[in-house]
This record gives sequence, structure tokens and C-alpha cells, in this order.
Amino acid sequence: MPDKKHTLRLKRLGIDTYKEAVIYMHTDCHICRSEGFEAQARIQITLGDNSIMATLNTVDTDLLDVEEASLSNYAWELLKAHERDIITLSHPKLLGSVAYIRSKIYGNALKKDEMAAVIKDVTTGYLSDVHIATFLTACAGGRLDKQEILYLTEAMLQVGDTLTWNSPIVVDKHSIGGLPGNRTSLIIVPIVTAFGLTMPKTSSRAITSPAGTADTMEVFAPVELDIAAMRKVVEAENGCIVWGGLSLSPADDIIIRIERAMDIDSEGQVVASILSKKIASGSTHIVLDIPIGPTAKVRTPQMAQMLKNGFESVCQEFGIKLHISFSNGLQPIGRGIGPALEAKDILAVLRCEKNAPQDLRDKSLTLAGQVLEFSPRVLPGTGKQLATTLLDSGQAWKKFQAICQAQGGMFEPPTAFHQHVVTASISGHVRSIDNRRLARVAKLAGAPRSKAAGVELLTPLGSIIEKDQPLFIIHAETAGELRYTVDYFEQEHTIIQLEP
Repeated sequence: MPDKKHTLRLKRLGIDTYKEAVIYMHTDCHICRSEGFEAQARIQITLGDNSIMATLNTVDTDLLDVEEASLSNYAWELLKAHERDIITLSHPKLLGSVAYIRSKIYGNALKKDEMAAVIKDVTTGYLSDVHIATFLTACAGGRLDKQEILYLTEAMLQVGDTLTWNSPIVVDKHSIGGLPGNRTSLIIVPIVTAFGLTMPKTSSRAITSPAGTADTMEVFAPVELDIAAMRKVVEAENGCIVWGGLSLSPADDIIIRIERAMDIDSEGQVVASILSKKIASGSTHIVLDIPIGPTAKVRTPQMAQMLKNGFESVCQEFGIKLHISFSNGLQPIGRGIGPALEAKDILAVLRCEKNAPQDLRDKSLTLAGQVLEFSPRVLPGTGKQLATTLLDSGQAWKKFQAICQAQGGMFEPPTAFHQHVVTASISGHVRSIDNRRLARVAKLAGAPRSKAAGVELLTPLGSIIEKDQPLFIIHAETAGELRYTVDYFEQEHTIIQLEP
């Protein structure tokens, strides 16, 4: 029988903390008083055979009785708890992983078993958000060497599931990101799968951008498929476009939540994050797009080369065929920035409409051609022409609709009710575009949570502009979000620089 002095009765409050386990207790709770538990303390919670770690938040109103506790929604799921269950509370055991994180702070390289211990404790919830944020900070700025990046990739693979497919070639394409509107995957997947290659595309949600591939695909179809449903789609259509936070690399989804709050995306973590998911999804051949530009995620050729070396080193260890493409990151790709606006660009390209953004079409065809050339049936140098034929013939559009329907959708992109047109204060030509600030505007407008929110860019680099001509349109789903975004923009007049 559990010690009644250390037990409380659960009450459900329905608090969403996403992937953070939190326990709520009354400030005057006898356990808080006797054990010295204060807000932000780490507490071990046991219910039957299940045990989790959670961060304490305290309540000093009658929301909870002194004999009650509540959990965040995520903690309820982890503990498999129900209303009025009796939980047992205790101090946590000392974690070796905390010592390893401390060692990394002081510049020491982590060993294989140490990295594995850190990632295991991230996944099980033993490490708090503060611990994880400290670990990510200690690894940022190029402070992971090649061996540590390999260890991190292996550790992230070990705590998740791995898929296998009945195909000798399983392809994938990934972009490093940081370039607004760069949503080529939703065009590449139907081109490649229409040819017959297997492409189980697992994609991330936005970390520091207004939309990730999964956010945009969710405009068309459900993306949170379990592995069985994902496999069914791939078996029917050769490919899919789903959210990567399945059970393939569960540590990565937790880490991404912390990175999003910190607005960082460290180089070594990028390599491990991307490749752990690609390898876990069964990929054997990968095309990697690295946009380079002063306001892109990768700002210099030197940084791009450092990332290239990291990817090649890990892929070599795992026997993965890798093709890396450096691309222009000076400006957004396409016109839309935000899930629904990017979705409309994708539809225009897939339907071969005359007003489709040609930069998005051309980049998608280039990368699709590189993926197709992994096939022994495609001669080197002929991939892009083959991709063009598959797109222009309507086969890619037909395949995209089939994939969406197999995933349970094929919805039409929504349109934001509230819009604000930003105009030029002078005449001239567009000399530069700040990708980061433009993305910031789209995020303040509500993207990616509000699917229709974002920015519609009207004037790419080199455009000749007259005074009072529209530069871009801010889209928001509520008047409040639009006002808030416009207030920000009025303080940031250097987003699009015009040269008289």
C-alpha cells in the first residue's frame, strides 16, 4: 500500500503544456510543506506500474483542494491516469545526465553513453525544460564535433521506432529551412511518386519559421497519422507527406518545442534532428537543400560547408546516399508566407497555372530531378526534364490529390478575413529583402497556428516600384492580430529595402 502521507487524488483541469509534464498542487498541501517542494521543483509521480517526472506549479486558490493534484494534459497521457486516481509523490533520483550536461557547458566532448543518457532522459521526461534548454545552448555555435553529432543521431534513433520498406531505394528530400515560402516538398513528392519511387515524407512543423512542411500540408489533409496509417498510404500511393513527430524520433519533437521558444536551431542539432528522422523513416537516398543568404538560416558559404561536412560524415556511417544542393537564400521562394498562402502557391504550380510562382516551380523541378536521378532508370543530367514532363502532363497533380485523399483530405486552402496592404514610401527597385523580419511579420499575424495568416509578397528582388505601390499584404484571421502586426511593421521599415 502506498504511504498516504505521500499520496494525492487527481483532479483534471485540462491544462495544455504541449510536451511538458507539469504537476499542479496547492501551496498548503501537506506534501509540499513536509517535503519542502516549491514551484519549479522536479517531482517523481507514480501510478501503478507507471512513473514520470514532472515540474511543480503551485496554486494558492480553491482551484485545487490540499488533498488534490492535477496534471498537464501531456502528463495525464504519459502516466495513463484517470480522474480521481491516487498518485504517489517522491523526490527524484539523481540523474547522471545532468552531470553530463554540466560537463558539456564547460567545453568537454560527450561520450557515446553520455549522449545516449541525455537523450533517453529527454524522452522519458526526466529532464526539465531548463535542463534541455541548457543542453541545447551548450551544444550551439558549433560546439558539437563530428563524433558527438554521430552519437546524438544514434541516441535519437535508439529511443524511437524505425521503419523498413520493400524497396531497395527509399528517397527523401529536406531543406535546412530559414527561407520563407520554400515549400518545395509538396511538389517534389507527387512528382517523384508518380514516377514510381518510394518517398515516405516525414516533415517537421515550424520551429523558427511561419510554416513548416507539415503545417502547410495540414491545409490539404491530416498529417498526424500513426505508423500503421502512414504505411497504408505509402503502400497505396508510393509516398506520403506526414508530420514527423510520430514515434520515429520522439526526442526531436521535445527538443524542437524548446528550440522554438528559444528561437535557436544549432548546427549539430540540425544534422542529428534531420538525419535521425530520415534514417528512422527508412530513407536510403536523400537530397538536401541548403539555402544560403545573409538573412536565411545558413548565412555564409563557410557555415554551409560546415553543415555539409556534418551531414556527409553521419550519412557515410549509416550508408546513406546523399546529394547536397546549395541554393540562393537571398529572398523568399514563391509569394505566400504562412500555411494557406504557401498552399495556394503549391496548387498553382501543380495545376500548371500561368500565374504560378516560377521560382517555386523551377526550384521544385531542380530538386525533384536530383531525387529522380537516384533511380538506375534515370540517366545523370536528365532528371529535371523528366520531372518537368511529370508536372506538365498533370501526373503530379493527380498523384498529389490521391495522396491527400489517402491521408483523409484534399481540402481547399482558407483565406484570411483581415488584410493590410503595405505600400512603398518611395519609387525605386527592390535591393534587398530581410527574410527573418518578413517571417516575423507572418508569425505575428498568427502563422502557423492560424492557417490563413501570413504575408503575401508582391515584389521580389529587382522589381521596379512606384511610390505607393503595394509591396506585400499582411493576412490575419482576427482584427487584433492584424493591428498588433501592423504596429510591429511600423517599427521595422527595413524589411524591404528600395534603392531610388
